[in-house]
Amino acid sequence: MIDTSEPASAAGVRATGWSLVLNRDPAPEARRAALGELCRRYWYPVYAYLRQCGHDPDTAQEIASTFFGELTRHDAAMTARVSNQCFRDFLLQRLQTFLGADWRELPMADAADLAPPPAELEHRNGQDNPPGTTADDAFQRGFAAEVIARALQRLHAEAAGEGHLEMYAALVPYLAREPSTDEYAAIGADLAQRPLALIVALKRLRQRFRHLVGHELADTVGTDADLRDEQKALHGFLSRNRDG
Repeated sequence: MIDTSEPASAAGVRATGWSLVLNRDPAPEARRAALGELCRRYWYPVYAYLRQCGHDPDTAQEIASTFFGELTRHDAAMTARVSNQCFRDFLLQRLQTFLGADWRELPMADAADLAPPPAELEHRNGQDNPPGTTADDAFQRGFAAEVIARALQRLHAEAAGEGHLEMYAALVPYLAREPSTDEYAAIGADLAQRPLALIVALKRLRQRFRHLVGHELADTVGTDADLRDEQKALHGFLSRNRDG
């Protein structure tokens, strides 16, 4: 399993993302923009939750659009209610509250600029959530998947920028497990690298990946303590899913 449990430091909690939403000093427009960016990133877990609630794909997309539209429209009232929740807990709680209210009476919001393509959402949901998956598990799995995916995208981009894509492609399958002796030998032969050099490179790749996971999570919390809690929660969820 991919290790995401590296201890975090508040040097990673920047004045962006959720910490900006929680801050009452910036203009409402700045908070709304930060919240809108987070909603764009984490649209999928909301969609997955709605699908596991029994809504068909088109309806799930429409409900998600209306939900996110309402969430980003009422900035002042939302900020006052948030308190010190992390974004993950806030998003799920607000979604459950939204579904329990008269959301059908609301006009569908124009949130198309935030939404991923419906076909992509449905493909991912079909892969991630077999029949019997609860809505809560679908949300938590979707949120974790977004954090991991964004960290991997950045890891890939860094490797490309440094001219190390070949090494990255060879080693990234082993973020979650140790290569066998034969696998190290095969990779070394392909890349003309000694096994010891590959061991060091894989260790550095894993360390950088853990750092990037922490960086992504930092955008969803307001304090160092919350960041450490979110890292533990992510690691625990991935462990449960692996063992299950």
